Amino acid sequence: MTRARQIWILIPLLISLLACQLVNYIPIWQPPAPTITSTFEPRTNKSIAAARKTTTPTVTLTQTLPPPTWTASPQPTATATQASVVFKPLTTDVQLSIFEDLWATVKDEYLYPDFNGLDWDEIHVEYLQRIDDGLTSDKFYAAMEEMIMHLGDDHSVFLSPDQVSAQNEEFQGNYDYVGVGIMLSAVPDRKRAVILVTFPGSPAEKAGLQPRDNLLEVNGEPILDDQGFLRDVVRGPKGTQVTLTIQTPGREPRQVTLERQQISTSLPVPFKILTSPEGKRIGYLLLTSFADGGIDQMVGEALNAMTAERKLDGLIIDDTQNGGGADTVLKPTLAYFARGILGYFISREGKRPLEIRRGMDFNGSQTVPLVVLVGLDTVSYGEVFAGVLKDIGRAYIIGETTGGNVETLWGYEFEDGSRAWIAHESFRPLKHPDQNWEVTGIIPDQTVLVHWDEYTTEDDPLVKAALNHFDNP
Repeated sequence: MTRARQIWILIPLLISLLACQLVNYIPIWQPPAPTITSTFEPRTNKSIAAARKTTTPTVTLTQTLPPPTWTASPQPTATATQASVVFKPLTTDVQLSIFEDLWATVKDEYLYPDFNGLDWDEIHVEYLQRIDDGLTSDKFYAAMEEMIMHLGDDHSVFLSPDQVSAQNEEFQGNYDYVGVGIMLSAVPDRKRAVILVTFPGSPAEKAGLQPRDNLLEVNGEPILDDQGFLRDVVRGPKGTQVTLTIQTPGREPRQVTLERQQISTSLPVPFKILTSPEGKRIGYLLLTSFADGGIDQMVGEALNAMTAERKLDGLIIDDTQNGGGADTVLKPTLAYFARGILGYFISREGKRPLEIRRGMDFNGSQTVPLVVLVGLDTVSYGEVFAGVLKDIGRAYIIGETTGGNVETLWGYEFEDGSRAWIAHESFRPLKHPDQNWEVTGIIPDQTVLVHWDEYTTEDDPLVKAALNHFDNP
């Protein structure tokens, strides 16, 4: 066999391949058709970031990371842009080899032995015939993507070599491109995009752009195309200018002209100190992804900064825009707030624990009262993060029931550099193992329905509900 196994839990990055219900800003990137390339300004921060576990457990995605698992969120609803990609020619023999490995991987490893009612042997006959009839490289990759999508779980996905490269860069935090330094999520219902984060030192940050600011137009043209996807118009040659029509929630639109610069940085974790109606000192932390390998360190730095003066009376973790990512990011982030076995991943072969062996207390982070905000854009490991903290009684959850996308994806690499993420496990919480979050989603303790892009942080009804909860737990 030429495939190499990896464990991931894809998150929605480019467009949205894992059906985590990314809702237009999807996870780390979206790998649908081979014509999709990852961009940053025009994509949502959710994407299918993942990390790998090869058949040799000591081999990892990078020399410093242990084998991660991923959650994903597919569903073409994020911000990827379409561009032509020229693929290396593949002989029919190589195509057949990749196809047979891919088909056998699903047959042997797929979480659902009934293949969700799909006749997997019949699928083999159909796609084998297609390859025998002759396929160009791009059509072959499209066919393999289509074959995996037939499983209908909205998580499993096939990525071409180009998509694999983009995914790896995302996970490693290699954001290196020319633009203005914003991460966007499409909001098709309101024909706009919302800024999730601005990158430190970028033209956008220097111009005062903030998370939740709406981007309506770029150089007088709509930011979304007719299908509701982000148009790749913010990026461009270094030194050129771009005019953005920005609307801060509650204010009139304004135009901001920025000069595009080289952006080379990691995904930031915005934070601030808020005050409750009764004067309590409450921290606010925005988590948009577990797909960037530096997120857990950023969370630690934010906790240190917010507690430098004195400990917090409570902490709000805004998980509403979290598209998920890898367990190598989830676990060290959870370690600030909990420890021990937090649940189990269930597969055909049995179960394995989600275990935090060494918790880290950053100025009271293990005991500070927590409120986690969730919504429809909370997917994959974003859901697991909120769910386990609720399950063990560590956090109070406010928001909207999540879409349910907590299957773990295992990654398999093939001889041409392509990769498949296959649903291999489901998750069961420690205290309530009868709960199936893939079906129910994460149900909040207090339901508050809000469009994140319509409010500033201070005016957000979710945040206000959280502040009130700290005063009246």
